[in-house]
Amino acid sequence: MTSPPTLARSLGLADAAFIGLGSMIGAGVFAVWAPAAQAAGAGLLIGLGIAAFIAYCNATASAQLAAVHPTSGGTYSYGRAELGQWWGFIAGWCFVIGKLASCAAMALVFAAYAAPPGWERPIAVAAVAALAIVNLFGVTRTAQLIRVIVVMVLLGLAVVVAAGVSVPSQPIAASTLFEGGAFGILQAAGLLFFAFAGYARIATMGEEVRDPSRTIPRAIVIALATTIVIYAVVAVIAITTLGPALATSAAPLADVVAAAGWSWAQPVVRVAAAAASLGALLALIAGIGRTGLAMAREGDMPRYFAAVHPRWRVPYRAEIAIAVIVIATVCLADVRGAIGFSSFGVLLYYLIANLAAYRQHGTARRYPRALQVIGAIGCLVLAFALPWQSVVAGAALVVLGIAVRALRLRRQRAH
Repeated sequence: MTSPPTLARSLGLADAAFIGLGSMIGAGVFAVWAPAAQAAGAGLLIGLGIAAFIAYCNATASAQLAAVHPTSGGTYSYGRAELGQWWGFIAGWCFVIGKLASCAAMALVFAAYAAPPGWERPIAVAAVAALAIVNLFGVTRTAQLIRVIVVMVLLGLAVVVAAGVSVPSQPIAASTLFEGGAFGILQAAGLLFFAFAGYARIATMGEEVRDPSRTIPRAIVIALATTIVIYAVVAVIAITTLGPALATSAAPLADVVAAAGWSWAQPVVRVAAAAASLGALLALIAGIGRTGLAMAREGDMPRYFAAVHPRWRVPYRAEIAIAVIVIATVCLADVRGAIGFSSFGVLLYYLIANLAAYRQHGTARRYPRALQVIGAIGCLVLAFALPWQSVVAGAALVVLGIAVRALRLRRQRAH
């Protein structure tokens, strides 16, 4: 009797780091500055610092957990192992609903930059379908395509930075950093966290990384540190070039290039934005598929989705279902609402990651517990500082997922 096919360990350190970069340096860097500026003005720089530090706390927790539990599923698997089945389920459910919203946002941002007027949603649907097919043909193809996309995005961002440096800047007065108040800064941090959350994609692919206990922690730290530097530079350029107009800009980085008079570079920025969106969407579909696979294996999703393709070694049923759900969401979604909703779900996911890492001891412990305490508190604060519509919708879906699982377990016990 042959054993069922498993995922292939084919990713090295560079592959894993590029998957993290492709997930974080995505559409967020092109789309998130305006809503953050609306919340906090120039204070988004403080919000960026807060979001980056909370992301660092979360990344160290994920790295510490991944070194001990090198399996697919990320915090879903870690929560089950360290805290219990219910904690794992809540983490996995929050990840899935949050990242499905992220997929829709990425597809819509791609279409906003790449599609002719009136064709945005059909192009977004086509993008989801095409990238789902790429993922179905194996994770090594996913990693190779993400490398190309990351290079394109970095070149585009380099053009934006050069354009911003070439024009007289608007100095940032210290007093303007606090115009949005403490709550505005926290809300900006919560929205900006959306752009940092991609390092989880590395951890969710634990069964496909070579030497995972060593590779995953290193890849997470490399990807996050690189992203923080890039985002800080881009944020300063956007604020000092556009000033208060940043809050109302639909395409801030394209407007930076326009302010410099570099009309020739605007298509470059649009291509980079489209590529960034595709890179993030590609990695998101792969990451959600692996979490869905782990949940299906444990019965927290239908076991039908636990199947791995015998030739391509990917969770093909889960990824097809994800593509169908995202396509349906794209037909109805709003980009800004998707960002807030996604941040809420992902912040709760990392809350559980910090709690799980806090429970580890002995040789498993790589980082101080203080980082996990700060990370857990920070995740809660940022989650409930988000726009109330995102909080209400996110909390309702979390409660719905808990209720459905409780009903299923009750029926199992009755039989």
